[in-house]
Amino acid sequence: MSVRLKFTKTTEASLSLDKFIKSQKNLPKTPPKLWANEPKPKFTDTDNQRLPIVDLSHPILQKLESCSTVKEFHQIHTQLLVSGLSQDSFAASRILKKLCTSLSSVSLSVLFFDGIQEPDAFMCNTIMKSFLMLNDPFGALSFYYEKMIAKFVEHNHYTFPLLGKVCAGIRSLREGKKVHARIVKCGFELDLFVRNSLIHMYSVCGEVLDARKVFEDGPVWDLVTWNSMIDGYVKNREVGFARELFDFMPERDIFTWNSMISGYVDVGDMEAANGLFDLMPFRDVVSWNCMIDGYAKIGNVTSARNCFDRMCMRNVVSWNILLALYVRCKDYCECLRLFDRMIRGDAKPNEASLMSVLTACANMGAIDIGQWIHSYIQKCRIKPDVLLSTSLLTMYAKCGVMDLARNVFDNMTEKNVVSWNSMIMGYGMHGQGEKALEMFMEMEKRGLTPNDATFICVLSACTHAGMVLEGWWYFDLMQRIYKIEPKVEHYGCMVDLLGRAGLMRDSEELVGKLPMEAGPALWGALLSACSTHSNSELGKIVAEHLMELEPRDPGPYVLLSNIYASEGKWDEVENLRRIMKEKELEKAVGSSLVHPGEFASESIVENCPPHRKCIVYSMLGEIGAQMKMCRRDVASQISMQ
Repeated sequence: MSVRLKFTKTTEASLSLDKFIKSQKNLPKTPPKLWANEPKPKFTDTDNQRLPIVDLSHPILQKLESCSTVKEFHQIHTQLLVSGLSQDSFAASRILKKLCTSLSSVSLSVLFFDGIQEPDAFMCNTIMKSFLMLNDPFGALSFYYEKMIAKFVEHNHYTFPLLGKVCAGIRSLREGKKVHARIVKCGFELDLFVRNSLIHMYSVCGEVLDARKVFEDGPVWDLVTWNSMIDGYVKNREVGFARELFDFMPERDIFTWNSMISGYVDVGDMEAANGLFDLMPFRDVVSWNCMIDGYAKIGNVTSARNCFDRMCMRNVVSWNILLALYVRCKDYCECLRLFDRMIRGDAKPNEASLMSVLTACANMGAIDIGQWIHSYIQKCRIKPDVLLSTSLLTMYAKCGVMDLARNVFDNMTEKNVVSWNSMIMGYGMHGQGEKALEMFMEMEKRGLTPNDATFICVLSACTHAGMVLEGWWYFDLMQRIYKIEPKVEHYGCMVDLLGRAGLMRDSEELVGKLPMEAGPALWGALLSACSTHSNSELGKIVAEHLMELEPRDPGPYVLLSNIYASEGKWDEVENLRRIMKEKELEKAVGSSLVHPGEFASESIVENCPPHRKCIVYSMLGEIGAQMKMCRRDVASQISMQ
């Protein structure tokens, strides 16, 4: 049996009243305070409408200035809402400034801005400036249109320079011209600060003529105006016009001089750059770095090192330019010596420094120094980006430590095509062709698109492992699936692959079918294959072609001589050596890298004492004579039979 209780409206009202009374009993008699012993704010000044004027002496704003976390801000924000101060212009401006600077929460500042009924230009400028400081010009432009324009906020003369930086940051000439039109509409076209930002914006967007028009239309110019115009010409590689302004301007600062030197460096005119450098009344580290970078770009190691040694103060950029220069010039020993000097001094290496040193270690096989760099990265808690991680695994791969290279590769949070190429190259150059092809297939499964360098690594791996069928397969796959047109390097790998397998005729046919003219590298690979398999008939044809392409290269003569020697054609060998002597062609002396100490040293055959040279040459002569006699005896016995 069910009983249904029926409440009247009077019963419901009495129950609600009892519930309310009970809830009130649990409340304190005085309202809670955010801070103990908080004094009631006193306002001494009022505005025209007799409303209290809020300043920094207000206790809530004082707490706002001292807050350091977003959680504290939310508590203060609650008090601002309760007290009604959140709609006060001064208080709202202080809140936005605090959010955008100390707390670095632009998204929270935009949310707060949405709740302001009457925002002003200062508030909008604060948020747009914060977007720019975070390197997010698109976010600043979006805020400008969706918030500032949408709420009809009146602009001031600080708004337009920010907009000019935004347009320069996204390199949008269209948006820049819209901003310029609004500047004219609002009457700020003669403002010096605004004009300087327009000159910069037009220069960055490549419209240097429009920048010059803004420059000439102004009634007054300051040093920033002149520097902006000179910098605009330099960025657009019009150094001649920049020099005209430089010579005409009434005063110059260090930025002016550095801009001109940088302009001459960019166009490769180091004579003019050096002339200006000598005339400078004072120089800073940027001036010296410009000169070092200029000499580095043209490959003048001596002058670059001379400037570096003359510097009184260096920064990490100074060291990095020289380290990269030594790597580019393949002077790896000097790169490591310079790095050792760097870490013993005050300069602290960054990612760029370590990348140069790891490249030097990779090319020298200096695994011990490379491992020290790896431990240095871990000890200093440097978070390696994809470039540094790739340099590290490439170093391990070239040094033959593929397990450590794979460990670095597996721990990379982000991998690009170069990272995969390095692993494929590492496995391939050490004869692990199967693993190289497995890496390629794994790369395809991950959704990365291989490039032409990837297939060079794959074909090279097939060459070292003697995988002829696989090489043909990937050579076809590159063209058929990935639509990559083979370059000389791809054909070179295929010629080398076929040649090592003894398929010289196929190699010759492949060279003959090239869409481009075959260079010395391709013919050299084919000649090397002929030398390996003692094919004198084809080797002679290829060698003669190579001699026409590279008349001063002794390589073809030496390889053809080896082919003739292996077949016992000693008269032909002597004839080739006589031709080389007449043409004064000498093969580079052999060298090898050893690591007796901290740095590698190069041991060259040419450095041995003269008496040892005589002994070696005498022994070689005896061996050669014995080989000739042995060859003739064998030939005579065969003919007698």
